[in-house]
Amino acid sequence: RLPRRLFLQGVAAVFMFAFASLYTQIPGLYGPEGILPARKTLRPQGKSRWQQLWETPTLLWEAPRLGLDTAQGLELLSLLGTLLALGALLLSPLRHPVVYLLLWAAYLSACQVGQVFLYFQWDSLLLETGFLAVLVAPLRPASHRKQAPQGGRAGALPHEDLPFWLVRWLLFRLMFASGVVKLTSRCPAWWGLTALTYHYETQCLPTPAAWFAHHLPVWLHKLSVVATFLIEIAVPPLFFAPIRRLRLAAFYSQVLLQVLIIITGNYNFFNLMTLVLTTALLDDQHLAAEPGHGSRKKMATSWPKALLATLSLLLELAVYGLLAYGTVHYFGLEVDWQQCTIHSRTTFTFHQFSQWLKTLTLPTVWLGVASLAWELLSALWRWTQVRGWLRKFSAAVKLSLVSTATVALFLISLVPYSYMEPGTHGRLWTGAHRLFGAVEHLQLANSYGLFRRMTGLGGRPEVVLEGSYDGHHWTEIEFMYKPGNLSRPPPVVVPHQPRLDWQMWFAALGPHTHSPWFTSLVLRLLQGKEPVIRLIQSQVASYPFYKQPPTYVRAQRYKYWFSQPGEQGQWWRRQWVEEFFPPVSLGDPTLETLLRQFGLQDKSPARARSANSTLAQALHWTRTQLSPLEAPALLWGLLVAIGAVRVVQALLAPWSLRSSPLAPASGEKRRPAPHKDSGAASEQATPAPNPCTSSSRTARRKK
Repeated sequence: RLPRRLFLQGVAAVFMFAFASLYTQIPGLYGPEGILPARKTLRPQGKSRWQQLWETPTLLWEAPRLGLDTAQGLELLSLLGTLLALGALLLSPLRHPVVYLLLWAAYLSACQVGQVFLYFQWDSLLLETGFLAVLVAPLRPASHRKQAPQGGRAGALPHEDLPFWLVRWLLFRLMFASGVVKLTSRCPAWWGLTALTYHYETQCLPTPAAWFAHHLPVWLHKLSVVATFLIEIAVPPLFFAPIRRLRLAAFYSQVLLQVLIIITGNYNFFNLMTLVLTTALLDDQHLAAEPGHGSRKKMATSWPKALLATLSLLLELAVYGLLAYGTVHYFGLEVDWQQCTIHSRTTFTFHQFSQWLKTLTLPTVWLGVASLAWELLSALWRWTQVRGWLRKFSAAVKLSLVSTATVALFLISLVPYSYMEPGTHGRLWTGAHRLFGAVEHLQLANSYGLFRRMTGLGGRPEVVLEGSYDGHHWTEIEFMYKPGNLSRPPPVVVPHQPRLDWQMWFAALGPHTHSPWFTSLVLRLLQGKEPVIRLIQSQVASYPFYKQPPTYVRAQRYKYWFSQPGEQGQWWRRQWVEEFFPPVSLGDPTLETLLRQFGLQDKSPARARSANSTLAQALHWTRTQLSPLEAPALLWGLLVAIGAVRVVQALLAPWSLRSSPLAPASGEKRRPAPHKDSGAASEQATPAPNPCTSSSRTARRKK
């Protein structure tokens, strides 16, 4: 039960960060004067209301009924999502399926109008995880349930573990696919085990720690790549191991990987989301949810149990030995004692790996089927232990519904999971394909594959915007987060995601025509639109053209490298490569042609909404109060507030216990407590009271 509680709290926290981060960027990204106005994405096609909602599932269809435009409706959804997620994080009664369904629907609504700025894998991962939280969340708090018979978990329901198994399956799909695609992409950096010699320098938003990690020895980088393959490909099958120590070892390996990524890179809430998924590998015993479990004396066990424990230990050691042997064999690990290094190389070919993948992908599907079947049988057995025909009937209905939903979601997930191996994808049951096609637009299951190819092998490509009043003297436009100024250290912005800075990183990988939104960005800078300027510099006075928009704007492509350890006051080195975007001004034929080609011209002005409505005024006032804060400061402020509330809750807990019905009245005197040993002896000697009279007798004894 405790891992499920941690999972629900973690999902609420990630939703809170995601909504709050998005809220700070809505005017510049999606407002009427933003880069990609959201109002252009929702065009009524003359269809019925429900058909329109099913094809484009977003609550923003209802924004006009509230007197709001699409961007204002998105602001309202983000604010409500932040507050609702904050409530679910702090208050257990709000960890309810309806609350998580609202959070999922709100974020899905935002993704429908988010366009390229919300097309990230972690947005899809959050939607899939959020929907699983709807099934995992209990309908009633555990404290309101009646006690289970002796030997069972207090208040446990037969169906409770089934949805939580889907979280483990999602974690397996995420990690296994992320490891496999690195090799199926034929990226020379991954195959040569040199990917991390480039990664820290070329990732989107490195942290200061990335500079230090980049300068580690090459042999250690290559060994780290080997460890990455081990953690992402070899370890995930252990998520379903029957031996809990193997599952715990898999848990700590995943946590280690995610923590190292968080230290060296700003990947917003993605790594936090992955850490939340790893709670599915834990149990109450490991989290000390069973008081006194660790202090119990070992009792004599029968020989079958002792034999089983010995066999489990031998199997565990065999698994560790197999992992170690496979790592040494397939990556040619050799210890050089003279230089104190470990040499590594890939000893298998792409053809051999492809054959291995064809052989193994379908068995991993059957591994999931077998694990799910075990969970279903365990749930059925727990149902047989339910007492009373009415409770048994109610438990049967719940178990049937949850089992059907679990199996359906598992079947749906097999389709995107098998994308990495076309042969297995073609052999899947056709019913699974039809089921996935029916709900694909709801993003209930998605394909994953992170860091597929390593970019910037010859230097980190970076786009630098420049503005000018005369076309001869140019001034660089520096962003808050992405690399620009050579002497500025990399920032730490997690869990915030500056989505414009991220897209600037993708834009630098190709020509500007591959990123149509970049032309709209240039237009907004020429027009001097403040919402877009605040995406670049939250303090408008730091923007070089805040008094008057530039007459001309252009963009240059550079290659950046981390500075060497001896260079004082420099974090980066750079070299000019080419012109990325030609110099343009308002009314320039080149600019007008690009805007027309990409459909970015404002053909019709935005509909005027009533700015005098109470809701619109409240949104405007909230924006005015929060706009001076930088987004990372806002999110860190939420973290501090949550910590303060937790401290207050911990301090008030003893007072709430004193005010319980079993506590003595304030005017009554307390008798001295009996000696600990004698009290324990008397409890053991006292027979168990009748359930009907136990509470009253206990109260009288304490009185």
